[in-house]
This record gives sequence, structure tokens and C-alpha cells, in this order.
Amino acid sequence: MNPVPGQLAGRRIVVTRAQQQAGRLAEALRELGADVIELPVIEIVPPSSYKPLDDALRHLDLYQWLIVTSANTVRVLGERAKAIPIDLSHLRHLKTVAIGSATAEAMREQGIAVDLVPEKYVAESVVEALTQAAPGARILLARARVARDVIPEELASLGAQVDIVEAYQTVVPTGSDTRVRELFGDPACVPDAVTFTSSSTVKNFVALLEKAGMRVPPAGVKALSIGPVTSATLRERGWEPSIEAGQFDVAGLVEAAKRALPPS
Repeated sequence: MNPVPGQLAGRRIVVTRAQQQAGRLAEALRELGADVIELPVIEIVPPSSYKPLDDALRHLDLYQWLIVTSANTVRVLGERAKAIPIDLSHLRHLKTVAIGSATAEAMREQGIAVDLVPEKYVAESVVEALTQAAPGARILLARARVARDVIPEELASLGAQVDIVEAYQTVVPTGSDTRVRELFGDPACVPDAVTFTSSSTVKNFVALLEKAGMRVPPAGVKALSIGPVTSATLRERGWEPSIEAGQFDVAGLVEAAKRALPPS
């Protein structure tokens, strides 16, 4: 569906993604006329050490599968491969799994062939897709420091050996608490909606509201969720999402925003 200019005109929408990631979502919403407020509640920083990741990259011949969880992870894999150096495009023996279309696109840009993109961009779908391949396989899972353990636990229960390496970690950006107070302190001018693209964005945003002594959820503010895992985290924090994207990516979230915020 082509965007309709002005379809979100007058709507104030908060984008909580990390600054490095917010561009595509913010731009798509602005093209529809929204007043986009970029409020990063996560910041992507290096892990405490790259040694485990570097060691795994040096010994990729030991693995049959590589699971990559995000475009951020792909970026770090590329950077570390150059630092070592190794050529990731030469790893023909290795089967790869990309969680999400953005991850798959980033992998191809790095010259990494993508063998599998699960139908749904959630951990359970990855496990289902690898059920037959898991027994006896050695699998490398590259991801953020804080992540759900569904994939390694379930694959291990199926007979796989899963090695986890941290590509990056996330922290709350300095000054985010001040921005939250400014945006949500006056009930008369709070935004119409907040977009959430991961459980981490939910947890950090809610923590910032609570730190500021504000109610959760903010009165009159809609939560727009990118997918079921994010929605579950919102509900755990007492915030029922107004809508959940049917396609668990930026394009799906933009479509969800259009449905949740019809022209006034």
C-alpha cells in the first residue's frame, strides 16, 4: 500500500529506538505527516569484551549453523571480521538463519548468504524452523547481551550444542529521563502514541516513567507494538498495546500506526 501524504498529519508519535536505528521508522512516519519525536531509550554499546565473539569467528569451521538476531549484530560481525581479519563471504559450509527481513538484508550486504528467514520474527519460530536440523548440530548464536533464552534452551533440548556470543549490549542513554519528564509532564500536550520495537524499549521506557514518578501507562497515549514478544512485555508492565503490527518490522509498524491513528 502506498503512503498517503498527510495520513498521520497532526499526530505526535514517539520513536523509542536507538539513535542508530531510528531513521527508517522516523522518516516513514514523517512522510505520512506525523510530528515524530525521537526519544531513544536504548543505546547500543560494545560488550565488555569482544574476545568470545572474535574466538568464535576464528573457529566458524566448527559450526554447522549461525543464527543472527538483528541488523545490529550483523554490523558488529562485519566489523570484527575485518579486525581479525576473515572473509565472511567464504563460509560456504555454514548454514545461516536471519531473524527478520532487515537482518537478512544486512547479512547479504556483508556478503553473507542467508539460508533461512523464519516466517515469524520471534524465537519460537526459529526453534520450529531448526527442529529437524538441531540434533547433533553445533550452533553459534550471535546476539545482544540481554536477550530471551528461548532459542538456546529449546535447541539444546533438541540435542544441539549452542554457543552464545555477545555482539553488543544496550544501556539507557544519558538524558532520557529529562526528555521523558518534558514530554509527558504536561497532560495537556502529551504525544498521541509511542512506538515500541523490542522488549528492551518497553522495559527502559517504563522504567524512565516510573523514575519520573509518572503513571504507567500515560493517560491517553497509545502503545504501538512491533510484534507479540514486545506486546507481551507491554502487558507485563500493565500497558495494553493499542495495536500490534501484522508484519513484525518497520513497514508493519508504520501500517499499524496508520490503523491505530486514523485521521481526526
